[in-house]
Amino acid sequence: MTTTPASPRLDRSARRPQAGPPLLAPVLAFALLTISYVVVNRSTPHPDASGLEVLTYVQDHGASIKLGAFLLFASGVPLALTAAVLYRRLRALGITAPGSAITLVGGVLAANALALSAMFGWSSGRLSADAGPALARVLADLSFLAGGPAYSVMFALLIAGVSVPGLLAGLLPRAVSWAGLVLAAAGMLSTLALLLDGFAYLLPVVRFGGLIWLVIAAVLLPRTRRSHHQ
Repeated sequence: MTTTPASPRLDRSARRPQAGPPLLAPVLAFALLTISYVVVNRSTPHPDASGLEVLTYVQDHGASIKLGAFLLFASGVPLALTAAVLYRRLRALGITAPGSAITLVGGVLAANALALSAMFGWSSGRLSADAGPALARVLADLSFLAGGPAYSVMFALLIAGVSVPGLLAGLLPRAVSWAGLVLAAAGMLSTLALLLDGFAYLLPVVRFGGLIWLVIAAVLLPRTRRSHHQ
C-alpha cells in the first residue's frame, strides 16, 4: 500500500500562522459605540452629586439613560472581539510571551466591566417616583465603579499587552508603544480615584486617550513578520 505525499502547498498553508480577521473593523465599531454613548449621556451627574440630584436626573431622563446603557452594553461586544483578534494577531506574529494572553484577558474583563456598568445604569433608569435618593446614589456609584476604575484598569492591561511586545519586537513605532505604556500606567494609577478625588481625571484620559491609541495601533500593527522569534 502506497501513500500519496501531501502537497507542499498544502503543507506550507497548514504551517502558515493565521493573523485572523481584519482588526480595524471591531475597533472602529467600539469607537463609534463609545462616542455615541458619551454623546447620549453627556449630562449625567458627576460622582460627587447627591442622591437627590441623581434621583431627579434619572426620573427626568429615563429614556436617554436606557439608550446610553444599550450603547455601552453593545460597545463591549466589539471590544471583546478586538481582544480576541489582537491575541490571534500577536500569536501569528510570533509573540509567545504573556503579552498576547494579557491582551485577551484585559480586553474580555474590560468588556465585562462595560456590561456591568450598563446594567447598573439601565436599572437606575427604571427607578420609580417613590424610589429613595439612597438607592439612586448606590446604582450610580456601582455604574461608575464598573465603567470607571474597573474598566480603566482592565483596558490598561489590554494596552500594555500590545505595547510591550510592540516595543520589544518592533511591531509598532516606538512612539506608539511608549504612548501605550504611559496610558497603561495611567490606567493603573486611576484606581487611586477610589481613595483620592484628584486621580479621577485619569479615567477620561484612559478612556478617550486609550480609544485613540487603539485605533492607531489597529492601523499600524502588521499582519505578518519576517522573523517569528522574540
